[in-house]
Amino acid sequence: MVSGIKTRVIKIGNSQGIRIPKMLLEQLNWGEEVELEVQENQLLVKPASSARQGWQEQFRTMSEQGDDRLLDDAPYLTAWDEDWEW
Repeated sequence: MVSGIKTRVIKIGNSQGIRIPKMLLEQLNWGEEVELEVQENQLLVKPASSARQGWQEQFRTMSEQGDDRLLDDAPYLTAWDEDWEW
């Protein structure tokens, strides 16, 4: 495992960036997107997480517990519902 490699901050268009050596990227096995975060005056780079990561397992758990019914499925009509014409 390689760590502690120095690199330079370089100009990329109107921004600046760093090049991450191939040997480090191969160890990480990340996709093309990353998240950047500043923590205690350090830059943290981590793989981008999916917005829906873990949803499938959560839905399975809800279904097993019977907690997956529609909340807006009213068993009765209100006066407001009766006023609509389609």
